[in-house]
Amino acid sequence: MSPRESAARTGALVRHNLLLMLREPGPLLSRMILPLVFIVLLRPLYVAAQGRTAGTEQAVVGTVVTFSLLALSISGSAILTERLGRTWDRLRGAPLHPAEMLIGKAVPVFAAMLAQQLLIVGFAVCVLGLNVPHPLLLLAVLLSWSCALLGLGALLGVLARSMGELSAAYDIGGMLLSSLGGALVPLAVLPPWVADAAPISPGYWAVRGLHAALAGDTRTLAGACGVLLCVALVCDILTSVRLRGRSGRLVSL
Repeated sequence: MSPRESAARTGALVRHNLLLMLREPGPLLSRMILPLVFIVLLRPLYVAAQGRTAGTEQAVVGTVVTFSLLALSISGSAILTERLGRTWDRLRGAPLHPAEMLIGKAVPVFAAMLAQQLLIVGFAVCVLGLNVPHPLLLLAVLLSWSCALLGLGALLGVLARSMGELSAAYDIGGMLLSSLGGALVPLAVLPPWVADAAPISPGYWAVRGLHAALAGDTRTLAGACGVLLCVALVCDILTSVRLRGRSGRLVSL
């Protein structure tokens, strides 16, 4: 098995999964459009409470984190659909390495999640006047956060037993993690116990990293990105263990 052959198979899987995603664009479009509506409607409240600059920043950060957590549905459903359709076993019967299968599934989902976040930030810059003095720092946080989201979504996809169960997990879990992380309401105005518990939420580190990127605080940003990448790594390990479990089968509900 040469690297060129492996790359060709992986590329074919990426194109196939991208085509599957585009054939059912409804969930993807909703995750792209709803955040823009949300930020326009909610920004005046943040501006009234925190001032124009700080309020706009909070509205953007809160929208990015909240709606990207809700976009876990894109990652989770991509795997769960294969499990419910019993197609993972067929792919395993082909001359494919498990890593090729997972990469082929992950790349389109990662691109969709990153595109959602970039769309929100780009809209905020062009329409709401958000100042982004350090775009590379912001991109580093978005990439790290997207990796964490991809890992969390994949883990949900291998743990959930039905689409309804998956939907409940990302709806409830997404809102809980974003709220606990200070995305919707700053931690400073929440009860003290929320601030104490906030670091257990990946959303907290995403919020922290995004604020640090906009402020140019590289030290805080590096810490936040490190935690997010660790979350991604742990989720990937647990996902791989789960996929290899149950008598060595990838699909066993």
